[in-house]
Amino acid sequence: MQHFSLKIIQIGNSLGVTLPKEALAALKAEKGDTLTLTPAPDGFRLGSYDAEKSKQLEVARKVMKNRRHALRELAK
Repeated sequence: MQHFSLKIIQIGNSLGVTLPKEALAALKAEKGDTLTLTPAPDGFRLGSYDAEKSKQLEVARKVMKNRRHALRELAK
């Protein structure tokens, strides 16, 4: 896997980075798409945003929160 160095640049009042075309191709991302940046054991992971997966994860989080006692008992 190829590694890229990204320089932080000023974009208006914000900061940002420019992704190389190879990285965009691997992410299957293009102008206007949303990406996700999630913590990983070795730093962060950059990925394509999946609205359906995000919705499913939110539902799962709510179920786990509402049923945490039952899930704790099942885990024993």
